[in-house]
Amino acid sequence: MIDKNTENWLVVGLGNPGREYEKTRHNCGFRAIDVLADKLGCKIDKAKFQGLYGQTTYGGRKLLLLKPQTFMNLSGRSVLQLSAYFQVPPQRIIVLFDDISLEPGRLRIRADGSAGGHNGIKSIIGELGSQSFPRVKIGVGAKPHPDFDLAKWVLSTFSSSEEKALQPALERAADAVLTIIDHGVPEAANRFNGSHS
Repeated sequence: MIDKNTENWLVVGLGNPGREYEKTRHNCGFRAIDVLADKLGCKIDKAKFQGLYGQTTYGGRKLLLLKPQTFMNLSGRSVLQLSAYFQVPPQRIIVLFDDISLEPGRLRIRADGSAGGHNGIKSIIGELGSQSFPRVKIGVGAKPHPDFDLAKWVLSTFSSSEEKALQPALERAADAVLTIIDHGVPEAANRFNGSHS
């Protein structure tokens, strides 16, 4: 049981449950949180709060790792239930997700902001009633042309060269989460925004 007096943090990776979605662009959040879980030696295997979650400690803080299992556009339900139960305020909820405005391999760290057209983020903002949660955006590349169907694009898989660029980005996304917890969003943004290395 988590000690209510400790500073709890919740890290959420966004994606769609089910094998057919595993390698799609939309599931970068799931993949990044798996990398983070490996780094921390944490298993994300408790089924509750409409999601799969795990808990561990990091730097004396309690850390909860969550993969909502509701499908992307309802992700906020799982985030709200778990954060309410463990009393984690929005400022300590870090969300990892795909961003089509960034090329594969790039990251962007933000302290808050609107959904920017991302249904998972829209759902979290709606359920929490707040935009003030840090986020780590993982580049998945823009649609090949403006008329290309967005849903089809985010549910497509990466080319082998994109996949190669993505791998180190997933590692850095995990590092960015720990940097946010240790040093705050500005420091993480400074260190990880835009860079490929």
